[in-house]
Parts: sequence; structure tokens; C-alpha cells
Amino acid sequence: MITAYHRPKTLDEALALLTQPDTRPLGGGTLLSQGKSDSVHAVDLQLLGLDSLRVNGNALELGATLTLQTLLESEHCPEALKRALKLEAPLNIRNSATVAGTLVSCDGRSTFATVLLAFDAKITVISNQSSVISLGEFLPLRPRGLITSITFPLNLKLAFEYVSRTPADKPIVCVALAQWNSGRTRLAVGGYGKSPMLAMDGTASDDVATAARNAFHEATDDYGSAEYRMDVASTLAKRCLGSVN
Repeated sequence: MITAYHRPKTLDEALALLTQPDTRPLGGGTLLSQGKSDSVHAVDLQLLGLDSLRVNGNALELGATLTLQTLLESEHCPEALKRALKLEAPLNIRNSATVAGTLVSCDGRSTFATVLLAFDAKITVISNQSSVISLGEFLPLRPRGLITSITFPLNLKLAFEYVSRTPADKPIVCVALAQWNSGRTRLAVGGYGKSPMLAMDGTASDDVATAARNAFHEATDDYGSAEYRMDVASTLAKRCLGSVN
């Protein structure tokens, strides 16, 4: 429950407010607006200009408060990522949910986070100082601090596949594969647990099916068994590899 509201005009003002106890950043409002018993102070980020989207060399840089729908509609958004964004949330939510807020709150079924993990996306976080960390480092710990931007490369091939109970449902298994011109191949898998998992980062792309299978060896929950996920992930990984080759 929001009990106090702040709307800073500068980044320094926002950072000072966020050092106070029980204070949270407010981007799209899809999380803090949900009714909860805990009392929080909201720091609205609307006036800070963090909703940009720009190409920087061979990379796409997303401001933290850019909405999922704006990213989806961008000409610079890869087609595979657009597919993942449509699964992440329905249109009304995508119009307000921000890219940073989605990553902060995501679980293992997040298609957006799975694709960005395959991209080896980098996140700029400001706490006591500014630092750039990989999404793979960020997801397990979700460190405190204000995310200001998310950056991922554009000069690569990307494939995304998934299986779900219904076409609009979050996936039981999803697989994203990114491949660089150098041959570097990153395989990320989602559909289970607290965050997506990196199954492979190397050059031996022939091993993607085995890597995807191994990532789910303990992935049993109410949505599916580990054996089912292992078989499906292996098939989807091979399909992704075929798409980029």
C-alpha cells in the first residue's frame, strides 16, 4: 500500500529519496499499485527522462521506464523479442509496465527476461555509485539500487521458441538462442523457477540440445515435470539453432 508519494525532478533527488527505508521506485505502477499490506513510499520516476530508446553503435539502449509496448512497436526491436514481449503481458499491461520493473519483478516464466539473458544484456544500476552488470549477475540477487538503462547487442541472430498450455499463457518451457558472428552462442531457458537460466555460453553450438536438456533436470512443478521440460527444451533448442543457421 502506497502511503507517501514523491515526484523528484532530478536523478540525484530520486536517489536521495530511495535511500530512505520502505521507499520504492515507481515506473509504470503495475506493481506498487497492487493492494498489499506493507506500507511503502513511492518515488515516481516520470520526470527523469528515463524512457528513451536509442541505437548506440551496434547496441540498443533502453531507458529504465520505457514501456514494454513502446519497445515492441520500435523498428529496432528484433522480431523474436517482439514475440516474447507479446507473451510477457497483455496489451493493457504492456502499455504501462516498464522494462526495468519487469526485470526486477520477473520470475522464471518471464519471456522478456529469457530473451535478454540470451542477449547477455547489461544493466546500469546506481546505488552508492554507478555500475554496469550483466543480467545474469542481476537476476539471482536483484540488488537494491536504481536501474537507469538496459543495453543489448543488435549485431547477432536471435531465435525464440516456447510451449504453453494456451497460446496466450506464460510458457511451461521457453528457449532463446543468440548467436554472434564470431560463433559465440548463448542459450537461455525459462518457464520454471525464480528466474530464467543460462544453459550455455560458448562456441560448440552442436551441444545446445544437451545444454537445454540439462538445465531442466530438477524442474518439476505444478505446470510440468522435469522429464517433460527436458524433452521439450531439447527440441526447442534444436529448432532455435536451425533458425539462426
